[in-house]
Amino acid sequence: MNCVLIDDEPKALEILARYVERIPSLELAGAFRDPVSALEFMAGHAVDLVFLDVSMPDLTGIQLLNALRTRPLVVFTTAYSEYAVRSYEYDAVDYLLKPVEFERFLRAVNKALERRGREARAEGERRADNTSGSATGASHIIVKSGSDYHRLELDEICYVEAAGNYAVFVTRNARVMSLMSLKEVCARLPSGRFLRVHKSYVVNCRHVSRIERDTVRCADTVIPIGDAYRESFLKALHVA
Repeated sequence: MNCVLIDDEPKALEILARYVERIPSLELAGAFRDPVSALEFMAGHAVDLVFLDVSMPDLTGIQLLNALRTRPLVVFTTAYSEYAVRSYEYDAVDYLLKPVEFERFLRAVNKALERRGREARAEGERRADNTSGSATGASHIIVKSGSDYHRLELDEICYVEAAGNYAVFVTRNARVMSLMSLKEVCARLPSGRFLRVHKSYVVNCRHVSRIERDTVRCADTVIPIGDAYRESFLKALHVA
């Protein structure tokens, strides 16, 4: 697993680089004191893991993450414990307080390796689902929520709702939030069973119980029908 170190403090950067050299499973792809240079490097290179200082001049660690189109696994490194809460917002693997001891650094690396392994297994299962679905129809999907993965049976998904940069999969008994757009959701769900009815909603046709001019009732929830989606939705249900 390759990694990048980003810290404006030379001593901190040197210590982390020595730690990386001691771990066979890590390969140092780059070490940067300037976050802007790091951002340019990461825009053109695939990076598995980044050890990222939060407080830096010109560009903070949070701002750097927000600027990335593809976000790697992240371990925050900082001297300020008050940033810990924000690390959860970015699904960070770990949060290391300076000065970082090697034993603590190693634990963070192991967490990153474990998560990368889980993601690889989930991706493999997702591809297997898609392959089988093309022939016989997949019965479920795997959805990532934070650091966890959820198996959702397609028949149990009532509808999916957009919530900012997230999609909320709503079943009879649960709500699972995942970092993806509704466009990505539609690409993963079988189009014959799930239909877009609004810019913020995708419904499972099997849970639709009533259709009115501007709304559809799905699993006891009233969902708006957008003008741009009404005609295609009604035609798909053979009611247009």
